[in-house]
Amino acid sequence: MHHPHSPARERDLRDEPDAEAALTDLYRLHALRLIRLGYVMLGDRQAAEDVVQDAFAGLYRRWGRLADHARAPQYLRSSVLNGCRSAIRRNRPGMEVLDFDPAVVSAEADVLAGEQQRVLMRAIRRLPQRQREALVLRFYLDEPDAEIARLMGIRESTVRSTTHRALAALGRLLGDES
Repeated sequence: MHHPHSPARERDLRDEPDAEAALTDLYRLHALRLIRLGYVMLGDRQAAEDVVQDAFAGLYRRWGRLADHARAPQYLRSSVLNGCRSAIRRNRPGMEVLDFDPAVVSAEADVLAGEQQRVLMRAIRRLPQRQREALVLRFYLDEPDAEIARLMGIRESTVRSTTHRALAALGRLLGDES
């Protein structure tokens, strides 16, 4: 018999029958969007899927301690961003300028195909990390400034200035590509 606060107890969700169903629903609703976020940040589909799987595994382990289950999507977004940051740090500098490889793209990601998208993705991955995150969160995930600020741990005014600088840098990078 486990003590109710032992680590083994927290990992065993059989006592919470709704947890697995809730996590399955969260996966169905959010996994593809999170994989796309990881893909834009990392340029590698498998790395993106790994980061998302790690985020869901972390949520699974913490489910019993999560005070507000309605905040699970926010937890997942933060976790995926942190996982991408870690992957970029581990793989620098190559990870930031990886070329898009159409051979590994699944049907869900084929919207990223095409030369214009390839050029854009390459340019986005050449931006400094903070600028890249701000752009992806704003224009790819359509997050409001307040949520971007929360996810990135910066002020809303910094989100706006970072996004402005990122767009200017992206314009310069795309000018160089053409």
